[in-house]
Amino acid sequence: MAKNHETEHPVGAFGWAARDTSGVLSPFNFSRRATGEYDVQFKVLYCGVCHSDLHMAKNEWGVTLYPVVPGHEIVGVVTEVGSKVNKVKPGDNVGVGVLVGSCRECDQCTNDLENYCAKQILTYGAQYTDGSITYGGYSDIMVAHEHFIIRWPENFPLDIGAPLLCAGITTYSPLKYFGLDKPGMSVGVVGLGGLGHVAVKFAKAFGTKVTVISTSIGKKKEAIELLGADEFLVSRDPEQMQAAIGTLDGIIDTVSATHPLPPLLALLKPHGKLIVVGAPEKLLELPAFSMIAGRKTIAGSGIGGLKETQEMIDFAAKNNILPEVEVIPIDYVNTAMERLLKSDVKYRFVIDVAKSMKSE
Repeated sequence: MAKNHETEHPVGAFGWAARDTSGVLSPFNFSRRATGEYDVQFKVLYCGVCHSDLHMAKNEWGVTLYPVVPGHEIVGVVTEVGSKVNKVKPGDNVGVGVLVGSCRECDQCTNDLENYCAKQILTYGAQYTDGSITYGGYSDIMVAHEHFIIRWPENFPLDIGAPLLCAGITTYSPLKYFGLDKPGMSVGVVGLGGLGHVAVKFAKAFGTKVTVISTSIGKKKEAIELLGADEFLVSRDPEQMQAAIGTLDGIIDTVSATHPLPPLLALLKPHGKLIVVGAPEKLLELPAFSMIAGRKTIAGSGIGGLKETQEMIDFAAKNNILPEVEVIPIDYVNTAMERLLKSDVKYRFVIDVAKSMKSE
């Protein structure tokens, strides 16, 4: 017999959930576990809206467990800690990103790469170690093991900074890992949405020359004047793309729609790297000849481990790297999802959970 999500655990919680593939979110009463000896409980203040929230709400990846409470860009203030917690204390500002669990024993985990653990536990829509389903940050409270808690830098904005817990680490990690963080390098960023605009900011902070590649000429002004990009290419303009062939050391591809890769590979210098961080529903074609001619690499990258996520947040605070956000109340979230589907946001929605979410 299935457990009742309202009484499964002792701590009452309230959020907004999708119940079916319509993806429509509505008020939802459920429960959180009691704070264990290594757990941190916190009041959720803000939660970013990631494109993957939309995919999961509609079960577009075929893995959604309903009801699903999305949200993995979660920030708030600690209300209670377990007896063995050393990382934070009540009153501290903290964050939780995409992960709330992993095996902690495999080669990936012991090398601070929990994001590649085969037994990773996602912040929402996954099964936790006690058999219960995880619920995300579109909710009033959160409980997580201290290992998966991010310490929030002092005087760093919680509302504006929240999307860094997914969009930030998703772009910071590949820039670092693939060596695209060296001053003077030429880095391309494909797509200027929630991920892309943060990628531009990190790449600029590393001292690279940044070229934004987009289908829309309408984004050129903001890319250069607001975000600090050095160049802008309209990917649908053959002359512009031809003129830029062989000019980039690497590209961060943030697009979550199906798109051709050969034109992007052509922009790379020999030995260049195209790193895919967007997650299209349909398969991308692998252009073998385009890779062979120039020993080019197509790679993927997914978020980052907890150590690197903390490093990213600290780097962002030190360099004043903040996403461009639109703060919304929870009852606007379905409209926000519709706008997100049309790329009608500059550049990330953040839900003001504390002020707008009232239990029913």
